[in-house]
Amino acid sequence: MTENSIASQIVALIHAEGMAVGSHLPAQLIADRLRVSRSPVNDALAFLHDKGVLTRQRNRGFFLAQPVDAPLDQIVDQLGLSESDAVTSVYFRIADDRLKGLIPEEVSEQLLKTRYALTSAQLSAVLSRIAQEGWAQRKPGYGWQFSSMLTTPDSLLKSYRLRLALEPAALLEPGYRLDAKVLERCRAAEMHLLEGGIETDSADQLHDRGVRFHESLVEASGNSFFIDAIKRVNRVRRLLSYRSMQDRKRYTEHCKQHLHILDLLERERNAEASEALADHLRHTLDALSNISDILRP
Repeated sequence: MTENSIASQIVALIHAEGMAVGSHLPAQLIADRLRVSRSPVNDALAFLHDKGVLTRQRNRGFFLAQPVDAPLDQIVDQLGLSESDAVTSVYFRIADDRLKGLIPEEVSEQLLKTRYALTSAQLSAVLSRIAQEGWAQRKPGYGWQFSSMLTTPDSLLKSYRLRLALEPAALLEPGYRLDAKVLERCRAAEMHLLEGGIETDSADQLHDRGVRFHESLVEASGNSFFIDAIKRVNRVRRLLSYRSMQDRKRYTEHCKQHLHILDLLERERNAEASEALADHLRHTLDALSNISDILRP
């Protein structure tokens, strides 16, 4: 990814989680969240420091220097990160064309560069993101190969059935503990959506908020096997997840279900929360089955 792309994602993360002025942004934590190495994250944090978004404290790292609460598109434009918008736009075009079968399973970089009118830097950023999200990989020696996974509606449904088997069980792990700050962050994200974010958030933001909610619940189990499995399936289900967002009416009920699960966990009623989470995932499965025509190429 380019420095601009990573800086844009850091700003989006700050915005999505409603971080307060003074919040610490540890480079390694951000690198883990964005699934990139620490070095480009440090460069992006330094860039945001130069722009006045962050402040740097000796031997402590970077902290949020000013509120990031304006519309995200406006913030990105003000910071001169609009190139990452172009990369994101092409990313979605490639995803949609792949789902429609308009580009083959194996493709050269030159074909992508020409078809989508990309600079070398933009092409590198797009392919890096696609590879990190698990739906394409570089072929030995030449070209790229798209994964055959998650290109049919049934693939997305299967990913939810896996999550239905794992996520509710994670809430019943011995020593399960959802930190109060994480709980409040999750609750604030749901309230943001109910207050208008369902209609105004980008597909990226909407997907990432949902992923972060579910991964936060699983991470509180402390079981690395649960955590790794859920993160892996979340990385590769993006393609059809994005397409399912063409119908957003179901998200209002999803947010209410998320809030109910958080309330139960806050009261340490984990068995009830586990069953509520299972019901929530079943509800999502039913909803996706009803919009299968949207998911089809």
